[in-house]
Amino acid sequence: HASLGANARFARSHHTRVGGLVLIKNPHLDTMEEDILYHLDLGTRTHNLPAMFGDIKFVCVGGSPNRMKAFAQFMHKELGLEGSGEDLADICAGTDRYAMYRTGPVLSISHGMGIPSISIMLHELIKLLHHAKCRDVTIIRIGTSGGLGIEAGSVVITDTAVDASFQPRFEQVVLGDVVVRSTDLDRDLAEELLACSKEVPDFPTLIGHTMCTYDFYEGQGRLDGALCSFSSEKKLEYLKRAHEAGVRNIEMESTAFAAMCGLCGLKAAVVCVALLDRLEGDQIRAPREVLREYQQRPQRLIAAFIRRRLGLHPPAGPALPSSN
Repeated sequence: HASLGANARFARSHHTRVGGLVLIKNPHLDTMEEDILYHLDLGTRTHNLPAMFGDIKFVCVGGSPNRMKAFAQFMHKELGLEGSGEDLADICAGTDRYAMYRTGPVLSISHGMGIPSISIMLHELIKLLHHAKCRDVTIIRIGTSGGLGIEAGSVVITDTAVDASFQPRFEQVVLGDVVVRSTDLDRDLAEELLACSKEVPDFPTLIGHTMCTYDFYEGQGRLDGALCSFSSEKKLEYLKRAHEAGVRNIEMESTAFAAMCGLCGLKAAVVCVALLDRLEGDQIRAPREVLREYQQRPQRLIAAFIRRRLGLHPPAGPALPSSN
């Protein structure tokens, strides 16, 4: 395994921020006449990326296309922009892999489920931000998760993403070798988000470790999948060890997200709501309307954060995302 220290040195020497720009030192990109962002249906020759995206300051990513459209429409209202926002166009409409919406300085993009899906999107998103010459971008994953020792509906702001062995690392096989990358997230950003949670006091918000797995069922110690190779006692013992290690929620994207954003100099955060407490069960039993309200909670927190960063007051009337 490559050491985390070596990777940190690699990050410093090959990825630098100059004037807040996202600079990617992949030498092969410099020799390409055109960069086709295939899964986003965008490209450097077919689109004027600086004109389309150059003033983006906030990028919010989440699993579901419908949820990210609803978030974009919600932000349209929160930012006080003209019109209803109902007719926001999907910038990636030429592909059915991901959906992307823009509202003011906020880009809202879906990433699908799991590390492979989010990593493909992030490669092309980070190159997009680079080609567009975006500056001082903050990127936040908003999503759902399984809680660990916390009540359903709680929102967890991740301080460190850990793997299924509770280690702060993302392992990837590159040309047959295991490459290990650090998964630290921006601590100041996490604290700023926690401070913003005082503006949405009707649900609990906390900072904790997030465990990222490659699977929803066996990989997260569930007893209710098509396959299960362990006892309920072993499952509970594992989840309790995770909790003792500081893990407060479990999902399937955070280590890849933290590693890639960190290497490319992006200030990043992960904010997920817990749909249940995994110490109490495996299946998500809350009614759909309760789950819809839970899923709106990270969106409301991020809206408060973006408003504060932009110096805006909350809009009049109820501030709730659409329940798409």
